[in-house]
Amino acid sequence: MKLAIMQPYFFPYIGYWQLMSEVDKFVVYDNIKYTKSGWIRRNRILLNGHDKLISLPIKNDSDFLDIKDRSISEIFYLKEKEKIKNLIDAGYSKAPNYDTVKPIIDRILDQNESNLFLFIYNSILTIKKYLGIDTELMISSEININHSLRNKYKVIEICKNLKSDHYINSIGGATIYNRNEFLSNGINLMFLKTRDIIYQQFNNGFIPNLSIIDVMMFNSTDQAKELLKQYILQ
Repeated sequence: MKLAIMQPYFFPYIGYWQLMSEVDKFVVYDNIKYTKSGWIRRNRILLNGHDKLISLPIKNDSDFLDIKDRSISEIFYLKEKEKIKNLIDAGYSKAPNYDTVKPIIDRILDQNESNLFLFIYNSILTIKKYLGIDTELMISSEININHSLRNKYKVIEICKNLKSDHYINSIGGATIYNRNEFLSNGINLMFLKTRDIIYQQFNNGFIPNLSIIDVMMFNSTDQAKELLKQYILQ
């Protein structure tokens, strides 16, 4: 059984969905420390030929809290949500799939959920359905393991608990995880690398690795499904 484990990200780029589509089960971390510098609450969209950052405002709280214990700030509901919607409208109102995709994005942004993890997890479920990915999703804290474990030890323990003999990580993990160490635990470790993906973004030069919003706006569901296959395992 093939397994992948990732943090929750706000409208993540296509590599996230490629990894999800490649495995049988995909675990989303909720009980690991929230990091300010990552992509948990933010991503990039296309605006006037350039990349533009969009982000969820987070309630001020302890830096030691896990993702599942963080909350979206009230300012999101007061004004930031509409600001994000307006930026997406400004960037994509003339995109070929705007009329189909914009209601989906609005439904995600309009959800009545202030918990950061659940907000993002619900958005992942929505886009997963749109992309036709049938992989089973699981939440890390609901898996019966020793959750005090960290890093590779936690990954290996999750694999063992779920009886996975193949663990697939994004290519960035190649500098972190050792194949022999996984193999000694009965797990084949592989890395997924997204191929160079280019599609028409209006008449601009192509900007890669934007949010999945960009892929959805410029590609039909069938085209997006083909892009999901554009990767290599190594």
